[in-house]
Amino acid sequence: IPDTSTPVVVLKLFHHLSLGLVRTLGRLGVPVYGIDPNPWAPGIKSRYCRESLLWDIDGHSEFENIEFLKSVGKQIGRRSILIHTCDDMAQLLPRHYDVLKEWFIFPAMPAQLVHSLSSKKEMYFLAKEHNVPTAETLFPASREDVVRFINTVTFPVMLKGIDGELLQARVGRKMAIVHNAEELLSLYERYEDPEHPNLMLQEYIPGGDDTVWMFNGYFNADSDCLFAVTGKKIRQAPVYTGYTSLGICLHNEVVKKRTIDFMKRLGYKGILDIGYRYDARDGEYKVLDINPRVGATFRLFVADNGMDVVRAAYLDLTGQKVPPSDFHEGRKWVVE
Repeated sequence: IPDTSTPVVVLKLFHHLSLGLVRTLGRLGVPVYGIDPNPWAPGIKSRYCRESLLWDIDGHSEFENIEFLKSVGKQIGRRSILIHTCDDMAQLLPRHYDVLKEWFIFPAMPAQLVHSLSSKKEMYFLAKEHNVPTAETLFPASREDVVRFINTVTFPVMLKGIDGELLQARVGRKMAIVHNAEELLSLYERYEDPEHPNLMLQEYIPGGDDTVWMFNGYFNADSDCLFAVTGKKIRQAPVYTGYTSLGICLHNEVVKKRTIDFMKRLGYKGILDIGYRYDARDGEYKVLDINPRVGATFRLFVADNGMDVVRAAYLDLTGQKVPPSDFHEGRKWVVE
């Protein structure tokens, strides 16, 4: 029976990811505190959320957010595990590890590494550097670059935000499938901020939703993988370009080994969610996204003993042993 006395503080509880996070810890008996500006956020309304702390992280400065977190730590009165659910928090916390470690427990990650993994542009070059297959990508700095690239690309192509969250906030979507030059120029002009270029063109790898493979894992302070499960999408929302709405656990040794070796070389620590697309043209699994945080689909990847990445992180960060885990091949999960 694990010791569940150490509290957990969760940043942003606005969708099914955070609700699943609160539930998986709460069902173990872990005291969970939620930080979100919305008192009706799904995670906050869970019976397993001991206390809600209303605070708009997006509406405050970095300094104000760190001061608020310090006050939360003092209020709880003991060191708590701090878990984030989005890319901006994944990048903010490592920058202030030395200040926050007095009150919170979370992996000590180099801020630059987290930034490189979160940025699709830097992730692309990182994958190339380490010989990890990835979709070919171009990074236009202007409309003139797009016009020049049109003669070199094969349609359809993916138009994506280098920072997906930033593009989502700007236009309401993170990516689009583009079928011709006219559509590409039209979308580029609508989506791009010329003063802060944030768009990229990525080759479209043919295939349905079920060509997207996923890895969920947890890496300890030595970058050793203590928990790992693979699976793939059956359906996603929005269709073709969204998050997993229905997934299935399936063993994929190539995806598992490639990810574990890659993260070990990088010195990665903590929870990881990573996506690949199988390219039938050359038989390669090509990395598309690396999320240095809990993924929205993490409750798909539950082992036969109930272990998931969040529980594995909790045990390891509280100095407890993470038991060996096997998962049920064919386990399915659907967004509620």
